[in-house]
Amino acid sequence: MRTIGLIGGMSWESTAIYYRLVNEAVRARLGGLHSARVLLWSFDFDDIARMQTAGDWDAAGAALAGAARGLRDGGAEALVLCTNTMHKVADAIAGAVDLPFIHLADVTAAAIRRAGCRKPLLLATRYTMEDDFYVGRLRDRHGIEAITPDAEGRALTHSIIYDELCRGIVRDASREALLGVVAAARARGADGVILGCTELGMILDRTCCAEPVFDTTRLHAEAAVDFSLAA
Repeated sequence: MRTIGLIGGMSWESTAIYYRLVNEAVRARLGGLHSARVLLWSFDFDDIARMQTAGDWDAAGAALAGAARGLRDGGAEALVLCTNTMHKVADAIAGAVDLPFIHLADVTAAAIRRAGCRKPLLLATRYTMEDDFYVGRLRDRHGIEAITPDAEGRALTHSIIYDELCRGIVRDASREALLGVVAAARARGADGVILGCTELGMILDRTCCAEPVFDTTRLHAEAAVDFSLAA
């Protein structure tokens, strides 16, 4: 079993889910008392959120690259960045160390293609929905034309993530509001739903929607375990 290096704390709510899912998957595959070999670097999310708000992505990339080096020095054999949004600085992280970087968008794209979807809705933070680092990667590398909500839907989704889910708050009214965003995208031809923020699995799951739902947190955790247990 190879050691997984998790870069987390953005937010810790979803990082805790990563830790649970990775360990559950190892136990399910190996049985008995087995659990995952994991190193975790957990940020104070307030520090990172301030960099996001200020648009200081260079500083954010440098901070996460430092975490990558720390995990490498601790014995990590691959890196898993436990946040969709911060994949905006994935190149800075992957370039800082000579370790496999399990890119969340690539893992998600593989699941979308297996499901036969071509035009999924991307629900995420406004950084992920409005910048091209995520949608562009899905399009250019994987031929997937993800769509995003309108301006009102993007603002609503971003607010639910930062003001509620990242603080451990899950409201039925917010779930219904997000399902309204999904319904609007369905009318535009969306054939799937990407939970493109690692906290969104706290409020939505595959039982909520008629379309295939791609929980990026769960998919990423499974990919990490695939790497860890590969011969």
